[in-house]
Amino acid sequence: MNRRDFLKSALTVAALSPLTRLAGQSGVPGTAPDGIARPAPDKVTRRRFRTTGLTIPLLGFGMMRLPRQSPNRPDIDAAKAGKMVDRAMAAGLNYFDTAYMYHKGKSETFAGKALKKYPRDSFLLADKMPVWMAGNPAGIKHIFQEQLDRCQTEYFDFYLIHSLNAANWERALKFKVPEFLEEQKAKGKIRYLGFSFHDSPEVLKTIAGARPWDFAQIQLNYLDWEAYRSREQYEILTELGIPVIVMEPLRGGALAKLTPEATAILQRNNPGASTASWALRYAASLPNVICVLSGMTLPEHLEDNLRTFTPFKPLSDAERQTLQAALQAHHGAAVPCTACNYCVPCPVGVEIPRIFSAYNQYRSSGDARAFLAAMAALGEDGRPGACVNCGRCARHCPQKIKIPDELKAIDSEYRRLQKA
Repeated sequence: MNRRDFLKSALTVAALSPLTRLAGQSGVPGTAPDGIARPAPDKVTRRRFRTTGLTIPLLGFGMMRLPRQSPNRPDIDAAKAGKMVDRAMAAGLNYFDTAYMYHKGKSETFAGKALKKYPRDSFLLADKMPVWMAGNPAGIKHIFQEQLDRCQTEYFDFYLIHSLNAANWERALKFKVPEFLEEQKAKGKIRYLGFSFHDSPEVLKTIAGARPWDFAQIQLNYLDWEAYRSREQYEILTELGIPVIVMEPLRGGALAKLTPEATAILQRNNPGASTASWALRYAASLPNVICVLSGMTLPEHLEDNLRTFTPFKPLSDAERQTLQAALQAHHGAAVPCTACNYCVPCPVGVEIPRIFSAYNQYRSSGDARAFLAAMAALGEDGRPGACVNCGRCARHCPQKIKIPDELKAIDSEYRRLQKA
């Protein structure tokens, strides 16, 4: 995806309008006409899962970006994160999403400890199988058991084959991962089986149609609706009757910080609503979306998200027009990075996500001094000029960003600003 396509996608928000009107066609017994299962007024809104008696909070707790003891280390601030889990549980936000590599393997362990105090049937735990980290079928079995042990649980409520693309799907088939996970499901170690996805709609059609899936997790937000072809992905899954869980609704935090001009438009419409809440409501307004994951680093993030979903109100036609106007005023991020960190560690130490974050903030704010300071703090080996163009990062990037090219351009701008 090039920068022009990324920015042009911001103007496609109006395409959501006809889809949200389908919300009245749920027809699930015991739900309201919009398919929402009504909780207590002080609890997060929930949606019915397929035709089961299970309801899922429309807001999910993503454990990919938990508070850290230090910004440069994966160690989780267990005290602060634990209080956030307790607050979430009290508010009815009881869906927790972790993965094998999050926080360098520490996220699963934290989840196990933080949730151990609660009855197992009082929360929903989701985890994922990273097929690329297993060298053979035995590795798949080892990872799965290790995840159960780390999470201190006998089963996962929702389990996904992680980050499927064409290559990972081929590897999953080679290692007979679907068959193994079906066996675990039959044993009661998995309740519902799905997959998370990072590839084209064409590949999604192959994977989604290969077997019966209970759900699927895709990247979806108002910038990716066209640029990342999220609309096509959503429609494929909806036509197949596969419920959707949304990841990256804020695009790694980028949609929580629009330009001042865009932010002002949203604030005039609803002074009490955060910029992030608009993006979360955009994703959650889709009728086949059962849960929107948010990776919450600070207690303030959690509280703002709880306000957005307690109760949840879908975007109106007028609000969609307001969001479109805001997007037209928004210059957009220079690099469509979601800070997933799949590109690191870099073999030579380049701090790729931190560089993109600093550069995007510079392009949004125009604050060259802050950008220069951020680059200086990275050290010589961490700056974009240290890139050796090996291409490893680009091969691992779910956003298909041409990372070495972007680093070269950023390095050029950095050097220009140094001389200015």
